[in-house]
Amino acid sequence: MDINFNKVAGEKIFFASDFHLGLGAGTDTAGRERKVVEWLDEIAPSAKEIYLLGDVFDFWWEYRYVVPRGFTRFLGTISFITDSGIPVHLFAGNHDMWIGKYLENECGVITHHEPLITEFDGKKFYLAHGEGLGSDHKAFKLLLRIFRNRPLQKLYSALHPRIGMGFGHWWSKNSRLGKGISLEFMGEEKEDLIRYSKDLLEKEKIDYFIYGHRHLTLKHVLGNGSTVMILGDWIQQPNYAEWDGVTLTLKYY
Repeated sequence: MDINFNKVAGEKIFFASDFHLGLGAGTDTAGRERKVVEWLDEIAPSAKEIYLLGDVFDFWWEYRYVVPRGFTRFLGTISFITDSGIPVHLFAGNHDMWIGKYLENECGVITHHEPLITEFDGKKFYLAHGEGLGSDHKAFKLLLRIFRNRPLQKLYSALHPRIGMGFGHWWSKNSRLGKGISLEFMGEEKEDLIRYSKDLLEKEKIDYFIYGHRHLTLKHVLGNGSTVMILGDWIQQPNYAEWDGVTLTLKYY
């Protein structure tokens, strides 16, 4: 790990989403983790804060005394960054919504299980992974309610880790392969996250919306001047957003 903090830190805020660490399914999961770590090493010296907007892990489940194997390079890098005083925010996505206190206690991250409205340099940002927002897909919303049900989570935790982790990885891989979501922009009226953003704007002024989840890389300016940015995944074409205090830029890595 080679992070040089001699440069003045605290200049920029970075956003990324959908690393899906641990996903095999014909992809190079170890290479993807190394690429994420390389990116974190590069941005850390100039980072004021880092926001990871969900589905960082393709599946994550915390038992009381057992945590998922793997991700050691990523977790070590995140710990090093937070130890240096740079806040790292981790949002729960639909693949890793079962994040508990382990990453907070061991790695120093700040976890979020709900969308966050915050301000940077006088601009208001709405940050979320994006699952279920603006969607009228009843089956998917029902699935999310089941996954978020606390009694059902406790029952699942009673399974032996070999069974619980095995089934979770199987489900995660097959749900990804079977989604059939369009990776093309479908227009304002057909994109759930854009419709959701426009509805929010009727109640509150937001300058920037940043989402993950959709697996579509997009920067879209609405009629009122607000910007919706959807971050793509790191499986196909790694990308991230950078806020320098004036401009929000979509970049590829």
